[in-house]
Amino acid sequence: MIFSETAIASFLAGFLWPLMRIGAVFAAAPIFASRQVPARWRAALALMVTWIVMPILPPAPLVETFSHEAMMIAFQQIAIGVLMGFILQLVFAALVFAGQVMAYSMGLGFASMMDPQNGVQVPVVSQFYLILVTLLFLVLNGHLILIELVVDSFKTVPIAADGLSRNTLWDIVTWASRVFSGGLLMALPVVTALLIVNLGMGIITRAAPQLNIFAVGFPMTMMIGFLVMWATLPDVIHNFGELVNEGFQVITRNLLVVR
Repeated sequence: MIFSETAIASFLAGFLWPLMRIGAVFAAAPIFASRQVPARWRAALALMVTWIVMPILPPAPLVETFSHEAMMIAFQQIAIGVLMGFILQLVFAALVFAGQVMAYSMGLGFASMMDPQNGVQVPVVSQFYLILVTLLFLVLNGHLILIELVVDSFKTVPIAADGLSRNTLWDIVTWASRVFSGGLLMALPVVTALLIVNLGMGIITRAAPQLNIFAVGFPMTMMIGFLVMWATLPDVIHNFGELVNEGFQVITRNLLVVR
């Protein structure tokens, strides 16, 4: 069997450029980018997915391997993949923000645990919500939807030296404000209930100064906080689902619309 130089370059271009975009998604997306997932597994998964979808992808441009255009193409593929994963990271960050607000209101700001996904310490409330929504994300096949969006992006944003525009980046930066508004919306019932409790404790302290408010108020604040968390758990899950849908819509609007 004789392979020409053009055939080898075409095969490498059709495999390496998609591999960069798919590998960048797995390196930045939630769950895939977790420290609990070894880097070898992520690399193997990126290779396997690229090998499976390579026959259905549009033909890649033929450029010299070490040329300026090849470097721009590589940068664009990595940037597109990282951007898709970063949008979903913002959704999970909104839940971490909501858990931190709840924990500080309940007096559990000092109780932190190591987040295995990001490698940082977060309050135990945020850790509880993270474990819950991670399982929910997998049950609802969010990881499969992400892979599907990545494959579809090769048709609407083909492999080229120009892909991302300034308007795309600005739209994503603008949507990033949903991290705070969405997290505050999920934490608002707990914060409101505990504010009312603290106001009641203040009135009791004025009426009975001899009462040890710290011995009574701290356990009551924690107990009421956990009760409100349990009562509002379906709403938190619903809000998280809406944020995930919004994240997928942002990806679709900016990377899956034919230009």
